[in-house]
Amino acid sequence: MIERIHISGRQLVIAVTGGGSQAIADLLTVPGASASVLEAVVPYSLAALQDWLGGSVDQACSQRTARAMAMAAFERARQLVASSGHAGGASDSDPHSLRGIGVTASLTSTRSKHGPHRVHVGWQSANATVAYSVELAKGQRTRAEEEAVASQLALHAVAEACGVTDDRPANLSPSEPITRREKRAPSAWTELLLNQRDHILVGPPPPRLIFPGAFNPLHAGHRRMAQLAATRLGQPITLELSITNVDKPPLDFLEIDDRLRQLTEFPVTLTRAPTFVEKAAILPSSTFLVGADTLARIADPAYYAESPERRDAAITTIAAHRSRFLVFGRALDDRFITLAELNLPAALRALCEEVPETDFRDDASSTNIRTRP
Repeated sequence: MIERIHISGRQLVIAVTGGGSQAIADLLTVPGASASVLEAVVPYSLAALQDWLGGSVDQACSQRTARAMAMAAFERARQLVASSGHAGGASDSDPHSLRGIGVTASLTSTRSKHGPHRVHVGWQSANATVAYSVELAKGQRTRAEEEAVASQLALHAVAEACGVTDDRPANLSPSEPITRREKRAPSAWTELLLNQRDHILVGPPPPRLIFPGAFNPLHAGHRRMAQLAATRLGQPITLELSITNVDKPPLDFLEIDDRLRQLTEFPVTLTRAPTFVEKAAILPSSTFLVGADTLARIADPAYYAESPERRDAAITTIAAHRSRFLVFGRALDDRFITLAELNLPAALRALCEEVPETDFRDDASSTNIRTRP
């Protein structure tokens, strides 16, 4: 099977944490690995994992984290191929030949674990996201045996990603079913991921009142902000979801699909615009709904390589696109921060209109909602 992977014409980066690293050894032991394996990494500590993903994670061992690892691996494969100038069967002009594999596991160890033993595996291509998850029966296997299961699932993902059939029976009991999720992307999503287009409008009119966010999840505070802004400015609101982040890997196709399914009450624009300079260029003459914390980051030179000049140039560009900001107060560190309290360049403050605390205050946090037990 691994020989077929090596001659499949696909090239991959694989990232493994918590378990399943034997899959890397298996791939490299069979001759011909240089034709398929671009890189293999083991970001084992939490710090290493967060460095690989470019930011914090809610949970190190989860399907979402496995998929994020796979997307980071896919992007790394694109980077390696682009920098090499050639790829022995794949090239940056053919990103459809590249694959990213992510594996995260929580297995038996020297410390007693209160949670389940589980394995999550994801693979990413230019037009698909696939993920597997399995919960292992506790106390039924040694660490080495659980490692073998994790590695087998990882190799199964590599094989499927490379178009190779894996006929090996899974070493699992009937009480340990594998759950599988798959999302084949519409062509427009693939073009967005590959930077062949900069946005997709999901729904009616050309947007002018834009609410950017991750919406992970959408909550009542978001809805109240949207309703208040639409009433205040007399325009319909469009949510903007960027699939790219300044530091983190892009959202995978399952994640995009999950986010959009909860946003059906609004028109949505999908973009690959993590910064407001990019958002303003894609969606000119728009008013953006932002929290005071977001506006503070727009003004912070730390986000411009510590350069006030770059910060000021970015604000000038945003203004040139006739963009404005409708600013909502935000609870931070047990304080409610308003526009008036922010230390902003005059050019940025001139683009802002504030929603007073008397009209809106909601201290809900998507992060707190998402991580609530």
